Amino acid sequence: MKSAERQRLLRDLFSRQEFISAEDLSRQSGASDSTIRRDLIELEAQGLLKRVHGGAISLLTRDDNLDLRRQTTASHAEKVRIGRLAAELVEDGSTVILGGGSTVVEVARNLQNRSIHVITNSVPIAQVFWDSKRAEVVLTGGYLYPRTGALLGPLCERTLDGLSADLLIMGIGGISSQGLSDTNTLIVGVVRKMIDVSSKVIIAADHTKFGRDRLVHLAPLSEIDMVVSDSQLSRESQDLLKSARVPFRLA
Repeated sequence: MKSAERQRLLRDLFSRQEFISAEDLSRQSGASDSTIRRDLIELEAQGLLKRVHGGAISLLTRDDNLDLRRQTTASHAEKVRIGRLAAELVEDGSTVILGGGSTVVEVARNLQNRSIHVITNSVPIAQVFWDSKRAEVVLTGGYLYPRTGALLGPLCERTLDGLSADLLIMGIGGISSQGLSDTNTLIVGVVRKMIDVSSKVIIAADHTKFGRDRLVHLAPLSEIDMVVSDSQLSRESQDLLKSARVPFRLA
């Protein structure tokens, strides 16, 4: 593929996706890693993207699913109830990883006065515990992803590698018969590591996340120990969880 044709392809991809890994770009264009690197440098100089470790973030488009302020207002009442119910599943004295996202922020608000150890890659969640005298909080390092308040990338993953937790409570972009999925590989890499270092995994997600497949597959349903959702969860989605033998509770 010639340079001009390849860069048109990259512009098209970045007009539709906010983050794309260098590996994906190389695979879709058939170009080498070094060629993709040069293309990204040129497109960054044109103001079309920002290079980050592992790929690039588009300046042409934005994924509203990654906007924490926008997501906080969506299904807010359901998220408040989910947060209260999910927090009841956390035992005092336990170590819990809290993944990023607006629903898990609500979980954190119900844990701020509990005697627990918290690990999080979310700046907004860490701020919930700002005045807490009982919870001990570890905030991972990493690249601060725009608008999400989430720390991602290799530094975050290396921090998680050295830790272990009794429980992970996380949100998710999509849940279907194919399993868990999210919007990009940068997010998925960190969440995959969180799952690996946790003894138990709880998904805290409102009903709108079900029946949807996001861009990047994350994990099969068999890796989930519990789902906490809201009372509007469809019968079809409930049957899916039952058939996968995933316990669930509705707030």
